[in-house]
Amino acid sequence: MKKTLLIALVIAASFLSGFAFKAIIAKQNENSSKKVTGIGGIFFKCKDPKKMTEWYRKHLGLTTNPYGATFEWYEGSDSTKKAQTQWTPFSEKTKYFEPSTKDFMINYRVENLVSLVSELKKENVTIVDTIETFDYGKFVHILDAEGNKVQLWEPKD
Repeated sequence: MKKTLLIALVIAASFLSGFAFKAIIAKQNENSSKKVTGIGGIFFKCKDPKKMTEWYRKHLGLTTNPYGATFEWYEGSDSTKKAQTQWTPFSEKTKYFEPSTKDFMINYRVENLVSLVSELKKENVTIVDTIETFDYGKFVHILDAEGNKVQLWEPKD
């Protein structure tokens, strides 16, 4: 009888410790959310942004606007949630990509920008400016390992 009770207690303790372990792992995963969730935009320098926008509209069928073109799509994890990616040509003389000397800049969609910036600072990543908030989300710029300026965007859905 004592042996059966002891076995039952060991099984119960194992079962409960499994739940406790699962809860600990779930809590850790909750704190380590995805950093980048997709491409938010592609920006590049060119001699004549208006002419370039018109060329892409005429020859490749982009539906353009004063900022370039916006591609709408639905997020894979929630097929009812609409998202977008921006395509924008900039003047070749723009200073917007500085301090990078490259002719392009990529915008990455992220979750929880404030938390991510805090983490990037701890990892000694160069943060170019402070987080700015607009009607359509929060933005900040960083430099990657080769000095390319990267824009991080937490969309306001």
